[in-house]
Amino acid sequence: MKENNKNNDPIQKFTSKDFALLDNLQRETFEYFLKEQNPENGLVKDSTMPKSPCSVAGLGMCLSAYIVADKNKYFSRKEAAEKTLTLLNFLYNSPQGTGKDAIGYKGFYYHFIDMKTGKRAWSCELSTIDTAILLAGVLTVGNYFLGKNREETAIRELADNIYRRIDWQWALNGSDFLCHGWKPETGFLPYSWDSKYSEAHLLYIFAMGSTTFPISNKGYKKWIKTFEWKKLYGIEYFYAGPLFIHQMSQVWLDFNGITDEINRQSGIDYFENSARATRVQQLYAIDNPSHFFQYGEKAWGFTASNGPGYRAVKVNGIERVFYDYVARGIPYGPDDGTISPWAAVTSLPFAPDIVLTVIKHAIEELELKKHSKYGFDASFNPTFPEIGANPNGWISPWQYALNQGPVILMIENFKSKLIWNTLKKCPYVIQGLKTANFEGGWLNDI
Repeated sequence: MKENNKNNDPIQKFTSKDFALLDNLQRETFEYFLKEQNPENGLVKDSTMPKSPCSVAGLGMCLSAYIVADKNKYFSRKEAAEKTLTLLNFLYNSPQGTGKDAIGYKGFYYHFIDMKTGKRAWSCELSTIDTAILLAGVLTVGNYFLGKNREETAIRELADNIYRRIDWQWALNGSDFLCHGWKPETGFLPYSWDSKYSEAHLLYIFAMGSTTFPISNKGYKKWIKTFEWKKLYGIEYFYAGPLFIHQMSQVWLDFNGITDEINRQSGIDYFENSARATRVQQLYAIDNPSHFFQYGEKAWGFTASNGPGYRAVKVNGIERVFYDYVARGIPYGPDDGTISPWAAVTSLPFAPDIVLTVIKHAIEELELKKHSKYGFDASFNPTFPEIGANPNGWISPWQYALNQGPVILMIENFKSKLIWNTLKKCPYVIQGLKTANFEGGWLNDI
């Protein structure tokens, strides 16, 4: 097994010009959360698509982005606190229950909610993982705004109340594993977070850290034993195909140097695992086994994102199948030639050297900020024969909160570790990590 190969001080290799590039991308991307928002309640659109509802996971991104805005002086701390308070008040005071007006039930939230009323949209499920991503933002602001004034005191109280009312035990549905979700018409969904490496670290750690409805570590310990250890392109790691799986929990949780039982068996922590997964993405793009256009050392990022739409098209004599929004993964697919630059940017803390080349390539050569309102285009597909002869082929007409948020937050984690260090102050997170049997690193200082 390979030893950890971490760059102990990668930030020192970046020039002032490199940081200016990151700062500009971060600031432009943040505009999404200002301009795609309902100022009356703080809700943010899931996408720039017309009539888009709000994704509650996107709200977790938005809340976290507010503290980045304060640190980088996009606006005043008072304005950041006021925006945060507007959203938290709406989330806490909107009705919970089984009725049609409810925003959620048992403290959990529906996956998609109406931008004006907060009511359930699209007959969607009450989502445990999306609630967890929302909670990550709620707990972030609750542990950042520590002032004694009225606004910051209220933020802390609301954040605590939103977290403490969630009934994690109910979401087990009588098992050791947290269920994916629930619908008032049919009850619990038939799926649980019980197998394969996924973004569920965030979910289980929040559930185990609860002081009101805590769950044991039985499900967590069983879940991590199902992780697949693979060797791809000469690199060994816990496998998941889409890149977002290796990133989502670590947008907030600093796994660098701390280990659970499966980490101690494998010899690497989850931070190193994500670094390896990132490098495998680049190596796959260089290998390009399906011969898609423009894949290479500077063009990769295979994850859940928008695509040109489900259709079969013959390109240069080869029958290609293209998809719309799907979780693309490597090396086993699905892969249809769609690249998502935001996914590469989100790996900046894990592999800064190779990610910086992607950013520069996307801006300077592909001009992938040219067509979008807020930072990078969500995705593009140079293989798909887009009418209009765009040199990069098909480009997503929409941008998404779940793409924008990680770009802002992981650039900041690379620069200052702001999000990571803020969540380290949260007693619920500390308790959850310890219940999961994480040890070492910064946990030794708690």
